[in-house]
Amino acid sequence: MSGRSNKTQERLLSLISPVALLALWQVLLMLGFGDRRFIPTPSDIAVQFWQMTVSGELGWHVAVTLYRAFAGFVIGVVPGITIGLLMAMFRPVRIFFDPLIAALFPIPKIALMPLLLLAFGFGDASKIALVAIAVFFPLIVNTYVGAANIEKIYWDVAKNYGASQSVMFRRIVFFGALPMIFAGLRIALAVSFIVLVASEFVATKSGIGYLIWNSWELLRVDVMFVGIVTVGIIGLIISAIFQEIERKVIPWKAE
Repeated sequence: MSGRSNKTQERLLSLISPVALLALWQVLLMLGFGDRRFIPTPSDIAVQFWQMTVSGELGWHVAVTLYRAFAGFVIGVVPGITIGLLMAMFRPVRIFFDPLIAALFPIPKIALMPLLLLAFGFGDASKIALVAIAVFFPLIVNTYVGAANIEKIYWDVAKNYGASQSVMFRRIVFFGALPMIFAGLRIALAVSFIVLVASEFVATKSGIGYLIWNSWELLRVDVMFVGIVTVGIIGLIISAIFQEIERKVIPWKAE
């Protein structure tokens, strides 16, 4: 009971800072600190959020962005994890990919958008490709680090029992790297929304990024804040889902 009570207290404590920030924001603007035409109050944003939700406008933009993010995420995650594990198991694979990662990882992925527009056009494909590229690198690095740091005794025991390469891959390398893989997934999730929303500022007529940029151009600041807040809410929800999945998949890591 005490453990459950402590978790409840921790969750309540984690809500204090955002609630206090919103309250301070609301009070300062109501007292005249700032121009509500350019910085709306949380209540103004909430009203606009509700109106756009009821009209279906916000739901449409959210659905488009989630589709692009999910498609690109899956396309980037699968090869990222696979190659990262293979790099830890086989030295030639590591030697082949190391210079490519060192050269390509530092490049801001949003800078690739013009090339992707030329290659895939102005539709969803270019945005999905950008997300896939952006999530690939954090996953491959985290997966490799997690698998490479598995204690040597596990490798030795598996070899002594005559484990095949496929068994080593599935039972030792993959499960040993899982904590770092999930850390990479959470990083990749944040990166995917950063590059996707930025890419939606141009060359599209839908998505949360388009909503934010278009509302800024029209000086509809309350709508712009709705888009920004929506991105934060989506990130918070998906991060919480990842945490629950991680607790189920890696029970030995749970505190």
